[in-house]
Amino acid sequence: MENQDKPAKRPRRKFSDEFKRDVVEIVQNSGKSIAQVARELGIYDSTLGNWVKQDEINRGVRDGVTTDEREEVAELRRENARLRMERELLK
Repeated sequence: MENQDKPAKRPRRKFSDEFKRDVVEIVQNSGKSIAQVARELGIYDSTLGNWVKQDEINRGVRDGVTTDEREEVAELRRENARLRMERELLK
């Protein structure tokens, strides 16, 4: 029997980097709260809050891992996995 009490899952949306930048700029320049801007655009305030937080990290206003550092780590992990696989093949 299906569980009819569960709400339907909302499909995951993908936002472009340009859209994210523009929305973060609106928050920073409009004087509106994150929640208000998110409500006006139909996105979750937690999502917009994450974008604003990451922008502050990237600009050096807040401590954390920048987007560039995150991408570099991901690339190094892929390379590491490839090298491990090559090493195993050579054994």
